[in-house]
Amino acid sequence: MDKLWLPTLNTGTPQEGFELAVKLSRLGMMVSQSRNDVRKESRPVHRRDRAQLIAAAHVIALNFQTIAVANEWWRHSSTETE
Repeated sequence: MDKLWLPTLNTGTPQEGFELAVKLSRLGMMVSQSRNDVRKESRPVHRRDRAQLIAAAHVIALNFQTIAVANEWWRHSSTETE
């Protein structure tokens, strides 16, 4: 990963932030398990294991929390309009 692919965590909307959180989580798995064949073999097991699904959701939530902080909760735009 020599090329800069994530210049900022800033996103326009919370939905874009969530989508970025999912992407970061997926890329994190790719980096931590670099062998594609091993990663593909483990997918069916992870899909059926509730603990693995909960762990994946937790990682996505942590990434989303980080992105939300980076975006200052989307610059408080939702509270300003209320």
